[in-house]
Amino acid sequence: MAQKRPRKPPRRYWSQRATRESNALDLEGGVFTLRSPRAIAASLKRSAEASERRKGTPFQSAMSMLTFYLNRAGRNLTPARRRTLERAKDELRRLFGR
Repeated sequence: MAQKRPRKPPRRYWSQRATRESNALDLEGGVFTLRSPRAIAASLKRSAEASERRKGTPFQSAMSMLTFYLNRAGRNLTPARRRTLERAKDELRRLFGR
């Protein structure tokens, strides 16, 4: 009879930790699951302006976190979800007057 191998613990991704513990900003929970691009952008703006841990400007921090999420989610995003998040970038620029 073959020996049972111990189970490996589930893989943890560095990107999950980076999103949670990043010095860019403290995110509101579920920000990337919101349906509206405007709501996503507004949440990121609030978080960036309130964060004590960010290094750059609020705009830089908010945009970098959104881009980071888009890049890390990669092919796991549906086309509709990707469009929503890309529109959130435009909305974020509008909110910051850029």
